[in-house]
Amino acid sequence: MRLAIVFGGESYEHEISIVSAIALKKVIFCELIYIFCDKDRNFYLIPTDKITSKRFSGGEYLNDTKLMPKNGGFYFKKMFKEVKVELDAVINIIHGADGEDGKIAALFDFFNIRYIGPNIEASVISYNKFFTKLYAESLKINTLKYELITKNNREITLPLPIIIKPLRLGSSIGVSVVKDKSELEYALDVAFEFDDEVLVEPFMENVIEYNIAGCKIGNNIRYSIIEEPQKKLFLDFNKKYLDFSRTNKVFEARVTEMLHEEIRRSFRSLYEPLFEGAIIRCDFFVIKNRVYLNEINPNPGSLANYLFEEFSSLVCDLARDLPKKRKIPVSYKYINSIQSAKGKA
Repeated sequence: MRLAIVFGGESYEHEISIVSAIALKKVIFCELIYIFCDKDRNFYLIPTDKITSKRFSGGEYLNDTKLMPKNGGFYFKKMFKEVKVELDAVINIIHGADGEDGKIAALFDFFNIRYIGPNIEASVISYNKFFTKLYAESLKINTLKYELITKNNREITLPLPIIIKPLRLGSSIGVSVVKDKSELEYALDVAFEFDDEVLVEPFMENVIEYNIAGCKIGNNIRYSIIEEPQKKLFLDFNKKYLDFSRTNKVFEARVTEMLHEEIRRSFRSLYEPLFEGAIIRCDFFVIKNRVYLNEINPNPGSLANYLFEEFSSLVCDLARDLPKKRKIPVSYKYINSIQSAKGKA
């Protein structure tokens, strides 16, 4: 099996994507190739044995082979012909914009490139925190109270303390906890630096959080263990930056059988059928024995490998069992019948 890691993109999380992609070398044991999407959205074939973070920060990648997405895959020019990069599937590891907002999924679909990652609809819903809330509510999954505000309407009615998040951004970028009214305007200014819309939620101190990842292969969902992440106020950017390079396995959380099944049930409801073909991680809060969705990570850092016992085999099995795209026949029979009725060839 030959898999291509597609990473980078024009995103605030561009550097995190690089870190995440490099980490996968340690946990996926089939043949890997690396395809980098730079800030100008040009694609490059990066030598797997030479991939380092400095290769990108120093611009050395510009000397690598430039690729073009075309029907069926990626191609490069060689003398007087185009050569296809041989691969079985690609793994979308672009975090944030381009990778999680649906752009790269649209490109893969358009060019009939098989990929592990969220499809267009799944990307749009999970990238927008407001849409995620609506999606969860439609499935009868609990969510925290929230308010959506804009630059022109900053009115907040939720009582302090609150947490303020840019609507379409991950990795805790632009996120602030506001405990005093004097901190509010600055926190809003920070969030609006990254997005024109902001989500406001009550900040829950000492809340217990549980993370679970998984994907559907065949007729079954393969779940990871359930982790209870250790954190302070919230996982800030620096902590999440380190998380994206994680490859060491974590300990399974001690939860009751009832809570274990409720978290799995909530994950399954969120996953099927919207996220089929992707490895996702869902983060849940437990408050007074009730499970609440915090967020859906459609492209978790290093694909949350640290939560799985057999991550490499999971990825390869998923690559073999990706959803099949419906082939739409185009026969021109309607045009021909109309033309014939008009007496025209």
